[in-house]
Amino acid sequence: MQCGAYKMPQLKILNSKKIKEILKLIENQWNAKLKLNYAFLKNNKNRIFIINKDISKIDLEKLRINSIGMYFCETRNDKIRLSIEGSQIVGPKATKNIVEINSLQVKQWMKGEDLEIENKGDYNGFVIIEHNNDFLGTGKYKDGKVLNYVGKSRRINLS
Repeated sequence: MQCGAYKMPQLKILNSKKIKEILKLIENQWNAKLKLNYAFLKNNKNRIFIINKDISKIDLEKLRINSIGMYFCETRNDKIRLSIEGSQIVGPKATKNIVEINSLQVKQWMKGEDLEIENKGDYNGFVIIEHNNDFLGTGKYKDGKVLNYVGKSRRINLS
């Protein structure tokens, strides 16, 4: 590689053992048992993408891409943080670590603000944010607050 050249991150297709590990993290965190019929790919930033299994017909080694499919989650230190779309897949099956918020809190959340939440549900670690059966992403519950991870480009400017 020449000086100053940028090497694109490589995506790696995960084997069934690694996929089971991800599904087990989801089950442990949200008590959601999932059967997902997708190929799982991981980039060098521990971001997991899901895509139709036909991706296996393409030689990814010859492509310079850092994402493909739908961003599903990020894994780090045996913890899992779902994307907004990931929360929409897991949320309907989840039975724990779900924080139901009101309309005012929805506005705060969508603007990227952290939420003050009373821990009525024995919340632990990453929680899924829900409002009227809509799943709005995940945040980390810590010391009476849910820390917001909505990316700046996905926040809504509400007056």
